[in-house]
Amino acid sequence: MEKELILEIGTEEIPAGFLEGAIENLHSIAEREFKDNLLSYRDINTFGTPRRLVLRVTDLSDKQSDKIDEIVGPPKRIAYDESGTPTKAAIGFAKSQGVDTKDLVVVSREKGEFIAVKREIKGQKTKNVLTELLPRIIVSIPFRKSMRWGDNDTTFVRPIRWILCIYGRKIVPFGLGDIKSDSKTRGHRFMSPKPFQVKNWEEYVTELERRFVILDGKKRKEIIKRDIEQIGKEIDGIPLWDEELLETVANLVDFDREFLELPKEVLISVMKNQQKYFPVFSNSGKSGRNNKEAESPLLKQLLPHFIFVCGTPVKDSQVVIRGNERVIKARFTDAQFFFKEDTKTPLSEKLEKLRSMVFLSELGTYRDKTERTEDLSEFIGVRLSTIIRRY
Repeated sequence: MEKELILEIGTEEIPAGFLEGAIENLHSIAEREFKDNLLSYRDINTFGTPRRLVLRVTDLSDKQSDKIDEIVGPPKRIAYDESGTPTKAAIGFAKSQGVDTKDLVVVSREKGEFIAVKREIKGQKTKNVLTELLPRIIVSIPFRKSMRWGDNDTTFVRPIRWILCIYGRKIVPFGLGDIKSDSKTRGHRFMSPKPFQVKNWEEYVTELERRFVILDGKKRKEIIKRDIEQIGKEIDGIPLWDEELLETVANLVDFDREFLELPKEVLISVMKNQQKYFPVFSNSGKSGRNNKEAESPLLKQLLPHFIFVCGTPVKDSQVVIRGNERVIKARFTDAQFFFKEDTKTPLSEKLEKLRSMVFLSELGTYRDKTERTEDLSEFIGVRLSTIIRRY
């Protein structure tokens, strides 16, 4: 009889940059472990939000597949004499395996024929296997940085606060540190933190959404993209789409015009990398050498606006907007200061300073390194142009 398994690892906030890798690794580790443990299933799917990693296994068999355990002994030629009577080698091997010599079989291998013992091992009940298997899967998920908490030796990317684990609507009992598995999960940390009971996948997903948690990362991205596009239209702008930034925001959930004097690359870098904001470009007018180039937002005018994603609904949006404006203004002010300081000195002078900066004692200064790179680039360029002309 096939049943459904739902495993949810509830944690403190997982860094956005770690989440996608954790989801993929959970999937691959689960596939390997279920295969190694002879557990058949239809599909394995994994999901994640900032506070949970989820594994769903559909049509999971209620017991392991039976298997034949084979132990190979000495070669046949020394296990039996010419009349087929077992020798001391065969008798000793049979005794070590707890069987009679009549239970020995002959198997063929690349190097010849050998005697062996074959035993049929009956598969265990899946619910019993999962009790040991699932904790091993959880602690096997790799992270660039892990941590310990409390008095136990368990390590994970962030402290584990709860574990939901049901198989066939029943709890799979196991512990990890001081956390025991249960049939309960939680909604949004601030808007719906109370635990609630889970019976099946459909109910699980529906109840999470009712409690302000969207489990599917693709769906979160679609909602964010749709809303950002709508805001862009309201200010006659085009948000700068960046898949990496959109991925980050999905896993987390106007500025002064004077700053527009800075290169747009500087402003975009501050908005994207430091604040996780979406820059907005003008939707009117064109620039660039041709119409195709003009369609690129980067070739249009950067507007004194940005779009950010708030993880929770707020009573007064203006309070949140003003707070973000103050933060980004401080970031831009820092960028403006460093840009102005850097541009006070011409590049030619900066280049000369490289002569006093040692790269490696045996390889000279950074200026020497730069000149070697220039020579190599010229050499490679000439060779490539020759090859291209030839073909």
